[in-house]
Amino acid sequence: NHLNWMIGRNCSSFLVKIRNIKKHFSLAPLNMKKIHSHRFCGTIQKNDLMVDPHPSNKGVNFVFMKKHYHLNPSSTLQVTPLSIDARRTMNSIMKFLNKNRFRKDIIMLALRRASAKIKCQNPIVPIKKVF
Repeated sequence: NHLNWMIGRNCSSFLVKIRNIKKHFSLAPLNMKKIHSHRFCGTIQKNDLMVDPHPSNKGVNFVFMKKHYHLNPSSTLQVTPLSIDARRTMNSIMKFLNKNRFRKDIIMLALRRASAKIKCQNPIVPIKKVF
């Protein structure tokens, strides 16, 4: 894990450097925080996750790495569509993350990301003006 990070930390294809900003950013799909660091790098960690919008715009896709398959990249990712209502989606994400002992910062990032994806899928209702 640490050796992989030392090899790929300066030559990653997902690395983004911006002038006059000391932190480097990452465009990696499994990086929830989008900061280029060992802690959040999804390609290095044994278990990581991401939350994507569902293709039908009704819920989210919960994508996570299976812990025991990290040496076999073709079968590592597991995609679970969650297209129920918002409360049950958030509850199932929270239960899964707590049961599999994910870090607290990643749990909160995943819940925020899922909440934002679900909220932006709701149609905007125009406000009626009463004179």
